[in-house]
Amino acid sequence: MPELVLWDVDHTLMATRGLGRELWAQAFAEVTGTTMQEQASVTGSTERVILRETARLHGIPYSEQMFVAFAGALGSAHARRAADLRERGHALPGAAAVLAALAERGVRQSVVTGNVRVAAEVKLAVFGLDAYLLLNDGAYGEDGEGRPELLRKALARAGVTADDAVFLGDTPADVAGGREAGVRFVAVATGRTSAEELQEAGAAGVLESLSDLPRVLAAIGA
Repeated sequence: MPELVLWDVDHTLMATRGLGRELWAQAFAEVTGTTMQEQASVTGSTERVILRETARLHGIPYSEQMFVAFAGALGSAHARRAADLRERGHALPGAAAVLAALAERGVRQSVVTGNVRVAAEVKLAVFGLDAYLLLNDGAYGEDGEGRPELLRKALARAGVTADDAVFLGDTPADVAGGREAGVRFVAVATGRTSAEELQEAGAAGVLESLSDLPRVLAAIGA
């Protein structure tokens, strides 16, 4: 049984059904004074990278100060629109049951996500998933640019070695991040990437969803 299970957030545990992009555009306009015309690819990326590339698409110079301001604006936007998140989004089928079952078995759980921390916390709380997670042991968009860096940060915070952890996510970037950080990875085909594409990216096994609790627990090793 793993000592620590780390979860990606968007499209692994939940879906926001377009509201996330709205809030992102709102924060971008607030910080840059420019209406977002185009957003850089978000799949498997982190907010720092997405902001830098989106700023480049608009001809806006990027700086770390911009990211700090953007992270604050994005977190505040999620907090203000928590009721809309609850109405429009949803936890994915089986997510709460898996988190609860792991918690009952004494498995520590946290998140590794490209979201800034406040946004991740709001989303998880809105869908009732935060109670199962040790969020101080996780890693967020403020902590780095790629999944390997975030995974290593989470492991250090939790005081757990890569051999004693499992990471679940839904993108090829998650697959690659787990492999580079030496963390056993379980792919979940609940996002924009198909099971076949996840296998081609190097995932040893792929779950179609989190709905089959015994199968998910077996894949995790719990």
